Amino acid sequence: MDEEQRAALLLEAQDKAEELFDELERRQLIVAGKRERELSDEIRDLAHEMFGIERFWHKRIVRAGPNTLHPYRANPPDRVIAADDVLFCDFGPLLEQWEADVGRTFVLGDDPVKHRLRDDVSVVFDAGRRYFHEHPDITGAQLFAEVRRLAAGAGWEIGAPHAGHLVGEFPHERINGDDIEYYITTGSDEPMRRPDRAGRLCHWILEIHLVDRARGFGGFHEQLLDLG
Repeated sequence: MDEEQRAALLLEAQDKAEELFDELERRQLIVAGKRERELSDEIRDLAHEMFGIERFWHKRIVRAGPNTLHPYRANPPDRVIAADDVLFCDFGPLLEQWEADVGRTFVLGDDPVKHRLRDDVSVVFDAGRRYFHEHPDITGAQLFAEVRRLAAGAGWEIGAPHAGHLVGEFPHERINGDDIEYYITTGSDEPMRRPDRAGRLCHWILEIHLVDRARGFGGFHEQLLDLG
């Protein structure tokens, strides 16, 4: 398979994941009084109904309220979604063998700070993506530093130890391992535009996790960085 075909399949997988989020909102599944695990299971069932998706390449995440402060690797207790919560979803559905990884933030209620956070995660994502495209030799460490600068400029902290990772055919870890150079983080000093260990172009997910620790909530946005 050539690189153009690989890119097209990764974009198709992402497009379907975004359709899933659109349908989630259309059906008004995000409501107060529902547990995070319950909503996660409903999204799993919706993914199967819409696209026949039966597997996710990483754990499904639905987090609300103070649970939105936690990074991916944490496993906070299941929580009931409250009427004024900020909430984010992070899903990695497998479409055939192709990995999608999409995260979005939703706000229940009218809290203006939470609505600003929801908007800012997208703004910081777009600015980080522009920076990546403007710097052909950028490393993961350099992009992470820029994301942290952008977050601070918007009045937020970064809530995770990295700002993204490699993505590709499942399981990408089998080819590339779980080494630091496959993350957008401090110490990832290789150019991001490079071939992987199998000689194929690296493709990247950009993750923006912004938090307000004093107020006790965070927001999240992720999707493909170098494609689309």
